[in-house]
Amino acid sequence: MNPFSRLKHALVSAFDSDHFTDSPEAIRAQPERIDPARCMSFVILHLGCLGIIWVGWSWAAVWTAVALYFIRMFFVTGIYHRYFSHKTYSTSRLVQFFMALAGTTCVQRGPLWWAYIHRHHHQHSDEPPDVHSPVQHGFWWSHIGWITSNKNHPTDYTKVRDLAKFPELVFLNRFDLVGSALLIVMLLGFGFALRAGGIDTSPLQMLVWGYFVSTTFLFHGTACINSMAHVFGRRRFETDDDSRNSFILSLITLGEGWHNNHHRYMSTVRQGFYWWEIDITYYALRMISWTGLIWGLKGVPQKIYDSVGNRAPAEKETAAAIAVAITAEPVA
Repeated sequence: MNPFSRLKHALVSAFDSDHFTDSPEAIRAQPERIDPARCMSFVILHLGCLGIIWVGWSWAAVWTAVALYFIRMFFVTGIYHRYFSHKTYSTSRLVQFFMALAGTTCVQRGPLWWAYIHRHHHQHSDEPPDVHSPVQHGFWWSHIGWITSNKNHPTDYTKVRDLAKFPELVFLNRFDLVGSALLIVMLLGFGFALRAGGIDTSPLQMLVWGYFVSTTFLFHGTACINSMAHVFGRRRFETDDDSRNSFILSLITLGEGWHNNHHRYMSTVRQGFYWWEIDITYYALRMISWTGLIWGLKGVPQKIYDSVGNRAPAEKETAAAIAVAITAEPVA
C-alpha cells in the first residue's frame, strides 16, 4: 500500500470503524502489536489536555469536567457494561438507541464493539486469549496497549447477535464519533451560554476541560478495571480467574470495583452484593427503573451467596451463559 492509500485508509477508518483493507477475520488472526495509527487518537486526546495552558481554568469548567466524568462513567458502567454486555435489565428499542448514543459520548468506541470485547474477556478471563488480562500481558498492555492493536479493532458481530439485529445500533457502532461530535457541539454551546450569562468561562475552556480533560480521566478510570481489578484487592469467591474486589476502584468507577463478585456471577445488575459494598451504578439504575424506562433488573441468586468460601468457577461467557444473559425481556 502506497503512502497516499495508507493515509486515505487511516482517515476513512477513523470515521468508519468497520472500514478495513483486509477481512476482520484476517485482522483478528494477526499478532498483538501496537499500531501507530491506532495510537493517534490517544495522543490527540492527551495532548488536548495541555490546552489548559492557553485557556486557563474556572470553577465552571472544572465542575463541568467532574460532572461529565461521573455522568459518562455511568454511561460506561450502567449502559455499555450492564446493559449491552450482559443484558442485566430490559428497556424499549427507542430508549436502547438513546442509551447507545449516550454511550458513544464516552469516546470508548461503539456499543457493539464494547460488548463484544467484554464478552470475549469473560469467556477467556485471565487466559491467553484475554486481550486485556494483566495476568497474561502485564499492566501497561492491559491498561492501554491492547486497544492500540489493530488485531482488536474489528467488531465480531457474531458474538453480539442479540444487538446486531438492530440496524441503528450497528450504525452507531460504525460511526461512533457521532457521540464525540455531539459532545463537542454541546460543550461549545454551553460555553457560549455561560459567558453570555456573565459566567467567567469560554467555549474553548469548556471544550478543553469538558472534553479533553474529562475524557482522558474517564478512559483511565475505566481502564483501571482491566489493569488493576485482577491484581489488587480481595477475593471473596474462589473463581478460576484472578478477579478481585476493590473499594477504591468501586469509587472511581461507580461500583465496577467489586470485580470478583462480578466474575462470580455476571448476570446481575448489581456488583456490590452486600449493602456495605457501594455500587452507585446499581442505585442509579434502580431509580431509573421507577420511571418505567427500564425494567426487569436481575438480582443475585441465593445460591451465589451460599457459595462464599467454596471453590466455584467464574461464570464464563460461554454460549450457554450468553443465552442466559440475553433472556431479559425482549426490546419492545
